[in-house]
Amino acid sequence: MKTLLPIAGTLLLAGCSNWQLAQADKAYARMAYAKAADHYARAFTGSEDHAAMLRAADAERRLRHFAEAADLYAKAASTEPLSADDAMRYGEVLMALGRKESASDQFMNVLAANPECAEARDMILSCEQDALFYKDTAHYVVSLLPTDGFTNAFSPVPVADGLVFTGERAAGTSRTNPWNGNGYLDLFFMHQRSVAIWDPAIPLPGSVNGPYHEGPACFSADGRTMFFSRSNYYHSKLLKNELDESNIKLFRATLDSTDKWGDLHEFAFNSDDYSVGQPALSTDGKVLYFVSDMPGTLGGKDIFRCVNNGTGWGTPENLGPTVNTAGDEMFPTISGDVLYFASTGHMNMGGLDIFATHPEGNGWSAPENMGYPINTRSDDLGLTLTDDGKHGYFSSDRSGSDQLYQFFVQEPILFVEGIVFDDTTGAFLPQVEMHLKALDGDTEMTSLTAADGSFRFPLKAGQRYRLEARMDGRLTDSHEINTEGLANGTTFREDIHLMNVQLDKPFVVENIYYDYDKWDIRPDAAPALDKLAKLFNDNPQLSFELSAHTDCRGSDLYNLVLSDARANAAVDYLIRSGVDPQRITAKGYGESRPVNGCVDGTPCTEEEFQMNRRTEFRIVKVSELASGR
Repeated sequence: MKTLLPIAGTLLLAGCSNWQLAQADKAYARMAYAKAADHYARAFTGSEDHAAMLRAADAERRLRHFAEAADLYAKAASTEPLSADDAMRYGEVLMALGRKESASDQFMNVLAANPECAEARDMILSCEQDALFYKDTAHYVVSLLPTDGFTNAFSPVPVADGLVFTGERAAGTSRTNPWNGNGYLDLFFMHQRSVAIWDPAIPLPGSVNGPYHEGPACFSADGRTMFFSRSNYYHSKLLKNELDESNIKLFRATLDSTDKWGDLHEFAFNSDDYSVGQPALSTDGKVLYFVSDMPGTLGGKDIFRCVNNGTGWGTPENLGPTVNTAGDEMFPTISGDVLYFASTGHMNMGGLDIFATHPEGNGWSAPENMGYPINTRSDDLGLTLTDDGKHGYFSSDRSGSDQLYQFFVQEPILFVEGIVFDDTTGAFLPQVEMHLKALDGDTEMTSLTAADGSFRFPLKAGQRYRLEARMDGRLTDSHEINTEGLANGTTFREDIHLMNVQLDKPFVVENIYYDYDKWDIRPDAAPALDKLAKLFNDNPQLSFELSAHTDCRGSDLYNLVLSDARANAAVDYLIRSGVDPQRITAKGYGESRPVNGCVDGTPCTEEEFQMNRRTEFRIVKVSELASGR
């Protein structure tokens, strides 16, 4: 009898495990992931089933229990290799945990099985270049908004004197969402008293909120029309298609005279067979953006748009492969002409990241990752800006659940710095007068270089500057700096080499060469002549001679005439570039001043001939300036 007890106990445990596994699979099939995860945890006792462990891992992943999901994926992988799809999901889980190298290994496994997988290639690049997301962490100041009583809150939209957001409370007496065991989503309004003080959120008044999911939402410019997502239900019955799926639909509501939302209308392109939701409306109300997994997507969920043709919404248009990827693109919002959206693709920190794009030509600009601290390795989504563009809101599950955040845009921290050297010796030049002037403003600063020749100036965004280095007895040198369009902090590096003012000393102008027997300015000479024009214009107290030289081929007289034509061609270019014609003369020296031994009667290579076909300048006069600079 004693020997039968362990066997009976083993059989009892096995039966219990099998029952738990059956219950887990049933819950997983109906997307009740919270129950499924609990039953799977009770079912696994040591002799694990590979397929069941993958279902358990997926349930934990969907619940965003990433540590638990990673353990289950690792156990499943130890029994047999993961499929490309499972390796992709495992890699995404590892990214969410910050384990970039391990994640990259999984994405490499995906590529080994499917070399054309663009999503895996993007994720490998994201892992390798993770530091780029942290290049300017001071650009945004982020703080958490108070949303007490909500298990999840996301997609904040500024409306009137507060925010409308999508919120989820813990399950109570109302219906329970089987996905995670909490309540269903509703739309809420939260009134703002000050930057830091908000009233408790209240449900949006009217007939918008029902027994199942509502939200996110967007609003017309006048705040009286709302588009919002809603579960597909009628009265209290959730409607499902033949695949037992209940999809999301898009609705329009209007604000009545009592400030309640009602008069609901379905969007023309809703369907029982796919989801349509997460709307965004252009400022003029003529373009409606939304998210759908309808036929024609490039991945899981894509962003589409419809244009109002005057009589209704036109046919949905996919935004195309610049915006949409093999992953998911979701939660679009519009600020001016900028489209913000969240994506699991592109260059990504992990989960959903927020990107910005704008119309460009007939399509969209390459989406720009907003970087840290807007984005993290968690899901970040639903960014909206206030009218001034300096303040905004978004949502993130970086704390373990979706919460609302506000952010303030900081002016980028910009500097220009460098060292001034002697052009001949390379020695540091102290006491050089450095002058910085905004070309389209009144900012003007002057300082002297330090003992090591260094200098540094602060800059402002959206400006063009002229930086000059001045020193008695040396040629002034200037540089232009443009901070227009910069959003990230940076330091411009401008090292400067100052030349001595030496009368009658020839200076070769590099990279100005002429084709044999010709005096035309070649296209490759333009940058060198532009630099020379800047040097001449920077030094209005100096007068210059610009000279041209030929090789020894041809007669002396012909070469003299040819070099004179070359010198005049270069001077004409400089005058057209703003150089005072009274301060520059042209001189041709023919073949009389070679720089090497390539003279008449000597065999020469084409390179030696070309060296003698050169342009030089020399300072011929120093004048006193009438007043100032």
